[in-house]
Amino acid sequence: EKASDMKSYISEELNMKFHIRENVRDYVNSSGGTDEVTDLSSLCPQLIHVACVCAGHNASRDVVTLVKSVLFHRRNPLHFHFITDTVANRILSSLFQSWMVPSVQVSFYDADELKSEVSWIPNKHYSGIYGLMKLTLTKALPSDLSKVIVLDTDITFATDIAELWGIFRKFTDKQVIGLVENQSDWYLGNLWKNHKPWPALGRGFNTGVILLYLERLRRIGWEQMWRLTAERELMSMLSTSLADQDIFNAFIKQNPVLVHQLPCFWNVQLSDHTRSEQCYTEVSDLKVIHWNSPKKLRVKNKHVEFFRNLYLTFLEYDGNLLRRELFGCPSQASPETLQAALEELDEDDQCYDFRRERLTVHRVHLYFLQYEYTPTEDDTDVTLVAQLSMDRLQMLEAICKHWEGPISLALYMSDAEAQQFLRYAQASEVLKNRKNVGYHIVYKEGQFYPVNLVRNVALKNANTPYVFLTDVDFLPMYGLYDYLRKTVVQLDMAHTKKALVVPAFETLRYRLSFPKSKAELLSMLDMGTLYTFRYHVWPKGHAPTNYAKWRTATTPYKVEWEPDFEPYVVVRRDCPEYDQRFVGFGWNKVSHIMELDAQEYDLMVLPNAFMIHMPHAPSFDISKFRSSSSYRNCLNTLKDEFHQDLSRKYGSAALKYLTAQRNI
Repeated sequence: EKASDMKSYISEELNMKFHIRENVRDYVNSSGGTDEVTDLSSLCPQLIHVACVCAGHNASRDVVTLVKSVLFHRRNPLHFHFITDTVANRILSSLFQSWMVPSVQVSFYDADELKSEVSWIPNKHYSGIYGLMKLTLTKALPSDLSKVIVLDTDITFATDIAELWGIFRKFTDKQVIGLVENQSDWYLGNLWKNHKPWPALGRGFNTGVILLYLERLRRIGWEQMWRLTAERELMSMLSTSLADQDIFNAFIKQNPVLVHQLPCFWNVQLSDHTRSEQCYTEVSDLKVIHWNSPKKLRVKNKHVEFFRNLYLTFLEYDGNLLRRELFGCPSQASPETLQAALEELDEDDQCYDFRRERLTVHRVHLYFLQYEYTPTEDDTDVTLVAQLSMDRLQMLEAICKHWEGPISLALYMSDAEAQQFLRYAQASEVLKNRKNVGYHIVYKEGQFYPVNLVRNVALKNANTPYVFLTDVDFLPMYGLYDYLRKTVVQLDMAHTKKALVVPAFETLRYRLSFPKSKAELLSMLDMGTLYTFRYHVWPKGHAPTNYAKWRTATTPYKVEWEPDFEPYVVVRRDCPEYDQRFVGFGWNKVSHIMELDAQEYDLMVLPNAFMIHMPHAPSFDISKFRSSSSYRNCLNTLKDEFHQDLSRKYGSAALKYLTAQRNI
């Protein structure tokens, strides 16, 4: 009930903000049309700068929830400054590029270049070397940046960040840093016998939320001052326990005039045994919540259920809703080329929705979970590449048991579904022990399943020389990974254009004793336990594989392309991408095989490889295809346009496709 109330509260606030902005916009536009009124750029609020240190897969997920909470409440343009390692840079740069939030700028700074500044400081805190990076911000951030709000990734905002930015105006001429008092007894030194914390002023200060007056810090020689402080204290303390916070506090103890104490509701610290409950009496008092305990959401606090619901609301909040324009600020979200393409669309075209979908930019969060991969020395490695949605999640464990090699999966999900997937993966003994699986979230938007866009995300983020392009509802035979690695060498895949066809079969049984060999599979085929894939529904899709020949084949054999052929293949990673005009059901794989053939790939069927399709309920898209004549008509239109594009791209090599299409 509390969670429901909180979500209702946030939704109502969002609607209220939206309607206020729209009413102001309507008023301005109806005020006579003078230049003074219609030039809204002068009304755009001040740009606010926010800095975060972010390293690794987990922190990259956490910071998204922080950013959502800031974007939800904000009325100002924002410039985020991220100090990142290589992993976080790759994840967040892709995310923000695809998110395209209006009036948001993002800059990245290489944490590796800053490590030498702090690596000499022994640190016992779980944040490691990155927990010391905030000390380097005067050096890391642009020299002309005068002020910045610095946030930990485990922060949730409950108000407009402009209120916090406005506190800079309350600084005295000498104050250079704004902090909230620490709400635990850590710096009082009475938590246990012989507890000896770093020196601090009174209870000390928490560095989860910092106002840094960079211009003034540079003027007083901050870099030298914090170094001297750290060197002096390390003579007796030997290491930091709370990373940068210890050094900030020792510095403030020596220079108390330089700190501006913020009201404690700007950093309500939810670690165990804190005085955080004294920071608020009503919900409206809350400004910033800080999950600064290693226990995170499991922390002990009288009102933790309320705080948890607030956090979970932003965790699962649809990030697409945060793409709204800011009143008075010029639009920076859509590239001009995209905007021009959207304007060229004919809304009266019966296939408008299909064409509009192709131009939709979906948010993409790469490497949603921990990912580790070490390239093989022989350059023969193969990544299994597939896409899925929430209704196919149950296939993941089985695939991981059948394929021990690297996997690149793109998952088409809402924000809430992505969190369900995260909980599922973290609870699965099979999945949580597999670090060579890259999970890439493509966030839902629009009415179609952009299947080829999702496939391309998985394909582009494979890290091996070769890729096995499959679907998630197929189980590869045991040992296929090793077999393929040997085959790519035998067939000289590195120097020739080949697509290795893995013959596809299917079962109608939900429980199957999976065949351990080709001989066992053939026996099951003869008994009617297995069938060649789609033989009874769509035989053209796989007939060119020539299953009769495969039964007795002992060496790879070449087959010719035929209309509607859509085998599952192993190719080099530099193969053409899938054509993204095909969304939902129909021709998404067929078009890709056609392009491989147009590029003169040899289609080679593997004699000792197989994969089996497992039964499942029909997808929503195939139901639309079967029930809607306009859907089918548009698919035919897209086919014709694809043929024409193929002819323009490959010339005479593509003429056979036009001829084949006319003969169908």
